[in-house]
Amino acid sequence: QVQLLESGGGLVQPGGSLRLTCAFSGGTFRNYVVGWFRQAPGKEREFVGSSWRNGASTRYAVPVKGRFTISRDNAKNTEYLQMSDLTPEDTAVYYCGADSRLILSSQAMAEQYDYWGQGTQVTVSS
Repeated sequence: QVQLLESGGGLVQPGGSLRLTCAFSGGTFRNYVVGWFRQAPGKEREFVGSSWRNGASTRYAVPVKGRFTISRDNAKNTEYLQMSDLTPEDTAVYYCGADSRLILSSQAMAEQYDYWGQGTQVTVSS
């Protein structure tokens, strides 16, 4: 029933910014942990960040800490990933995932999420 749809990816120059959107439907948004992951060609899906407690709490992976910010618009059942100071190493397909039962220690593990969007490509290049 839960469906997720990412959007907002594209081509951006190093040092630039981009905002990704994860649209949530089919469940009660505030009750779900939402995680952001990325996957570059030939690499494993990598944790980026996550939010819980209706977005009041967030955590971030070390490579993006201080550059990426998670927020949400509850009226629109939408979560955002604001990315700034982008580098070529940020190039990947970005995914949002959701789960209603994840504890904090499981949020960085992609295999723990029950629902996923289709991904949106982010390319950082001159």
